[in-house]
Amino acid sequence: MKKVLSVILCLTMTLSMMMTLGSASAEASKGVINLYTFTDEVPKMLARYLELNPDFGYTINSTIIATTDGLYQPALDQALAAGGADAPDMYCAESAFVLKYTQGDMSSYAAPYADLVIDVAGETKAADIAQYTIDIGTRPSDGALVGLGYQATGSAFIYRRSLAKDTWGTDDPAEIAKKVGPGWEQFFKAAADLKAKGYGIVSGDGDIWHAVENSSEKGWIVDGQLYIDPAREAFLDLSMSLRQNGYYNDTRDWTDAWYADMKGIGAQPIFGFFGPAWLINYVMAGNSGGTKIGEGTYGDWAVCEPPVGFFWGGTWVIANKDSEKKEAVGKLIDWITLQCDENGLQYYWANGTLNGEGGTKDTVASGTVMAMSNGTLDFLGGQNMFDVFVPANQFANGKNLTQYDETINNIWRDQVRQYTAGNLTRDEAITAFKQSVTDQLGIEAAQ
Repeated sequence: MKKVLSVILCLTMTLSMMMTLGSASAEASKGVINLYTFTDEVPKMLARYLELNPDFGYTINSTIIATTDGLYQPALDQALAAGGADAPDMYCAESAFVLKYTQGDMSSYAAPYADLVIDVAGETKAADIAQYTIDIGTRPSDGALVGLGYQATGSAFIYRRSLAKDTWGTDDPAEIAKKVGPGWEQFFKAAADLKAKGYGIVSGDGDIWHAVENSSEKGWIVDGQLYIDPAREAFLDLSMSLRQNGYYNDTRDWTDAWYADMKGIGAQPIFGFFGPAWLINYVMAGNSGGTKIGEGTYGDWAVCEPPVGFFWGGTWVIANKDSEKKEAVGKLIDWITLQCDENGLQYYWANGTLNGEGGTKDTVASGTVMAMSNGTLDFLGGQNMFDVFVPANQFANGKNLTQYDETINNIWRDQVRQYTAGNLTRDEAITAFKQSVTDQLGIEAAQ
């Protein structure tokens, strides 16, 4: 899930707070459920589940390995292949590589949710689960649902109210949506207006990349060959336009300079960022320079419809087909991904009440839960973010992903930077990209 959280050091741990609250004999009779994941997010959820369900009777053993340095996938793959008592009974995969585990090379290890005593058709309908999360979690070979996420990460444009007022005389989300879109041509008209006032429209080209990537019609691999969708190839031109016109501060995402622009202390004030609710809650709020309205940029933000619809991120939860505890694992997965009443994880997650009142609110996969929830945030000047993020999910497309996205995206963005820096021509950047993909993954480009 959230990349900012992947700085957690590689570690393996059994969390004492996850010990069952039942009797020692109950624990001994039911045993341990092994979880593999890349942040402490799902372990903390399950700790809460055990508190709420003291008769569950299992201990959760959580192996947490950060995605930094590419450590998580090899460790998970080895553990699944090795099997045995230490193999994961359930495991997590984020959007950058989830297809490997639901549809790709490692999908044969995934248990159909139906085998976990889950009423797949009935519960997905009752919970009104976002369709793209179902698409991503469905294995094509047998049509089985093998993974679901708990978040919905349809995304918005997140902008500074004060800069909007200074430029256009309004900060109304409905009006700003018309200024920045629809489409990239309109977005760059807004960039010119902002530049005339001394503002950049985004911090770096990474801010528009996820919108470009996830709004493309096709993914990186088509019929077994590397394919560059026209929308993704256009990123070369969009990035160059940002640079040549000074429409950004030329930062790289997940760096101190990027965070500085969230605080409003970069080279020029930056108008906005693209992203889902988690970017607001887990990244921007903590890098705004304040904790209440009037401090730093806290409270000076709003969200509106982006120029193109897209999603970014998410974590899918999967069960091991070889687990001997499928029914128990099914109860955990059902609580996380499908239970849509006030006692399910998604309701707690949407309303920021997993560990009591006042927690962080987030958008979730269940439309039923979202309709029951309130997304008003002080950070957004009192705006209900769900009014924008819930409709955004209809534009999310889970059919342009591949199991190689994390690697190929990094190669592509590196070559785009070489192009905009003047080190390569446009054609040279594309050629270098194709060659790097072949060298690293053995995938040839379509002719």
